Amino acid sequence: MTIQGAATVPALDIADLIIGGVPAVRGVSVSAAPGQHLTLVGPSGCGKTTILRAIAGLEQPSSGSIRLFGRTVYDSASGIDVPSERREVSMMFQSYAIWPHMTVFENVAYGLRLRKTAKHETEERVMKALDMVGLADYARREAPHLSGGQQQRVALARSFVFNPKVLLFDEPLSNLDAKLRAQMRVELKELTARIGITSVYVTHDQEEALSLSDIVVVMQDGVIQQQSDPLSAYFRPVNAFVADFMGASNILPARSVAATGGGTVAVEVENGETVVCAAGAVRTPSAVVVKSVHFRLSAVPAPGGVNVWPVTVRRRVFVGDVAEYLLDWKGIALRARELSTHLYDEGQQAFCHVDAAHAVLLP
Repeated sequence: MTIQGAATVPALDIADLIIGGVPAVRGVSVSAAPGQHLTLVGPSGCGKTTILRAIAGLEQPSSGSIRLFGRTVYDSASGIDVPSERREVSMMFQSYAIWPHMTVFENVAYGLRLRKTAKHETEERVMKALDMVGLADYARREAPHLSGGQQQRVALARSFVFNPKVLLFDEPLSNLDAKLRAQMRVELKELTARIGITSVYVTHDQEEALSLSDIVVVMQDGVIQQQSDPLSAYFRPVNAFVADFMGASNILPARSVAATGGGTVAVEVENGETVVCAAGAVRTPSAVVVKSVHFRLSAVPAPGGVNVWPVTVRRRVFVGDVAEYLLDWKGIALRARELSTHLYDEGQQAFCHVDAAHAVLLP
């Protein structure tokens, strides 16, 4: 999403960033337009929080540049390194850092008072921020009497009350239970869209990355593996790491490829069987990727005859709305995930089907 009529200058522009002696971040370049929500996602230790801290001015890069709305805040070549307090960014940490001896109002007003904002303006801004997060009626309540979700909202209000240009989030939902985390994802996305602020979000949770983002940056070992919109990251991964990290995937190494006509190719996999895939732009695929949610199980073969394979259910895990299966397809283990409207028993014979459009070729 880009705000209508916004300037063409990127809100965030990171070029060739290197951080650490190992290094922890190796030549990273990312950008976001005004009003966009960019998410850095990857396993622990991949460098995503290090990048976030570098944007905030809390981490010293060794090379590269960082620009915010066209203003250079770090550039190794010219020796520019703007102090954190002058970068006009706000960072919300994993721990909310709510002051227990202060009221909700005082917690949110803290940053404004440090900036010596006039009293009447502080009152107006704080109450507006609390209203936006649904806590206007809690302004005089003591912070220790709040629930975890309410504390998260206080921290969020405090992060944008002084009108920063960029909001930085370091896994802010990780301390919440699963149900509240899902609820807060929706609220966070709605709030950032409502105030039209650019945000950079760090998480290791692919569901958060997909649901919150305009741009997803998938990282591994300090290097960007894919930078794209969420749909492309999920449905069109560029390599096996992205395919598996952004949603459980079955990765089937390719032995040979033959054109079949009609916009599809037939790929022979390790057990000698064939997977029919949409041809796409990949000419020399290394593997076929099928998301576990794209398999369909049935007691009888699905009509059509393409990508319909006899399988044996080796394991079933019931998780409520869905069931997860480990299937044996002539020596290849497949993972499938289906709605639990019809359950298959362990040891049962069944048929597995996938549409050719959902069998994705990896270059």
